[in-house]
Amino acid sequence: MTLYAIMGVMLVLALAFIALPLYRQQKSYMGSIAFAVVTVVAAAGLYAMIGMPNVESGRTEVTSIEDMVASLDARLEQNPNDIDGWKMLGRSYLQLQQFDKSINAFEKAVALEDGRNGATLISLGEAVLSADPASMAGRAGQLFESGLALTPNNPQGLFFGGLAALQRGDRLLAADRWDALLALSPPPEIRGVLEQRVAEWRGETRPAPSAPAAVVTVDVNFAEQAASGANAGDSVFIIARDPAQPSPPIAVARRAFADLPGQVVLTDGNA
Repeated sequence: MTLYAIMGVMLVLALAFIALPLYRQQKSYMGSIAFAVVTVVAAAGLYAMIGMPNVESGRTEVTSIEDMVASLDARLEQNPNDIDGWKMLGRSYLQLQQFDKSINAFEKAVALEDGRNGATLISLGEAVLSADPASMAGRAGQLFESGLALTPNNPQGLFFGGLAALQRGDRLLAADRWDALLALSPPPEIRGVLEQRVAEWRGETRPAPSAPAAVVTVDVNFAEQAASGANAGDSVFIIARDPAQPSPPIAVARRAFADLPGQVVLTDGNA
């Protein structure tokens, strides 16, 4: 379960990096949250597919993952008291963007734990929010608050709890929660964004984070066989890896197939 805890922290920090600039720029707060949540869920699904350097890329892996999730679902029907299994299934469906199934799986885990595990309540809240961004003012927000009451230092709960407080107009509580998130030592590029928002909510001023520096420029083209099997609306992921430590990737960028061939610049913002 340690792996999932680490991935959870990474997802929260990734969501912070994506959601905060959107929040500042978009006129619709919940629209920003919706876009950010969907983006991070897609990133989680991508990492589930590319996080193993020895696995070949392609459509076969997507089918394989869906088959494995379906197999887990079937196994749990025969063993419905497997709490960890329901949590794994909930995370898997969340990554596959099958939010209703994710909610159902997490609800079963919450019921088996009698609602006394804060981390599970927060995971259920994330699934509910992913399915309905407006639920931040309703069920999802309540689940984050309940989860934080049980596990005050849960990074996922601190992030979403901060957004819930901000939506209610409680900027100081939002700042306190993200200060607690900062105490968990996020990466430097994420820390700057968090600090900037916390300072704004407290009426302080801080220098804006510097623009991301380019990491690498890539000319992307396709083999004839690959191009023949793709549709214009398909997504293409450009992945940078460290040869000495290929997993996890250093940076990932997403482009539409219709926009390629072409040149893609990977920056710190794609880390």
